[in-house]
Amino acid sequence: MSYVARDDRPADKAARYDEVEQEILAVLDGEPNRIAKMATVSSMLADAFPVFFWTGFYVVDDSRTDELVVGPYQGTLGCLRIAFGRGVCGTAAATRQTQIVEDVHAFPGHIACDPRSASEIVVPVVDASGALIAVFDIDATEKAAFDAVDAGALERLLGKVFAA
Repeated sequence: MSYVARDDRPADKAARYDEVEQEILAVLDGEPNRIAKMATVSSMLADAFPVFFWTGFYVVDDSRTDELVVGPYQGTLGCLRIAFGRGVCGTAAATRQTQIVEDVHAFPGHIACDPRSASEIVVPVVDASGALIAVFDIDATEKAAFDAVDAGALERLLGKVFAA
């Protein structure tokens, strides 16, 4: 994947993540509301990286702790509910491990919410007590759009926003 810079933003992906992390943390400084945080993270990351096609959260359903329900996101219609263990998001929720999928069509049990999605990264999101509260999902229209740089940057950002 080659990152295309917008305006005067850095062309280096790691540098862009560092920059947008600081922007997000500044906007969210003092904000306690989880939904506001999720909406802001989704919006600002979607804007920061042109390759991101769908950017958002699937939240652990309070009434069914083995199921995710769509939360704040940017993009086309998302799946409304995903069971733990099903698809990329459900796998991330069940294992609590970041999932990087170079080709979603080759992923066993992939849930195709939008056929234009080609690759995906899903990061588990935990609160300060270590409880899983959501997964953060990003899809791209090109294969192999995500790597260890994305995983590390997203895990660090989400930890600062939700586990602090």
